Amino acid sequence: MSLLDTLGGLLGQGQGQSAQGGNQLIEVAGQLIQQAGGVGGLVSMLQQHGLGDAVQSWVGTGANQSVSGDQLGQALQNGGLGSVLQDAAGKLGVDPGQLLGGLAQVLPHAVDHMTPDGQVPQSGAGLDMGSLIGLAGKLFGGKTA
Repeated sequence: MSLLDTLGGLLGQGQGQSAQGGNQLIEVAGQLIQQAGGVGGLVSMLQQHGLGDAVQSWVGTGANQSVSGDQLGQALQNGGLGSVLQDAAGKLGVDPGQLLGGLAQVLPHAVDHMTPDGQVPQSGAGLDMGSLIGLAGKLFGGKTA
């Protein structure tokens, strides 16, 4: 089973809708990054709330350490982004726990993708949603439109 199928299943979608579900997860990841003040803000916030080693692996050039949806949810909630998660889950019509399960799969790749040299971009650098949508194509192997 591909990552796309897994994530589509998390969002209660069939295979035909999986690419859309992947895009939705990428969009939520982008919203979290924006609300945190960019990649650097998100990395810092997650490090401060118990995910330091995992997040550092996402930024670094080695393998990404995994986190559970519960771990991610607790860190995001403690970091003040709980309302973003609640809003996104409501818009997508899924349980916040399901959304967090998908985000725990996608967010490490998003941070890794946005820190290709193992360095967090300067705080003034804007979020390139086009880059994240391109990541969706790589992760999910399908059309991202």
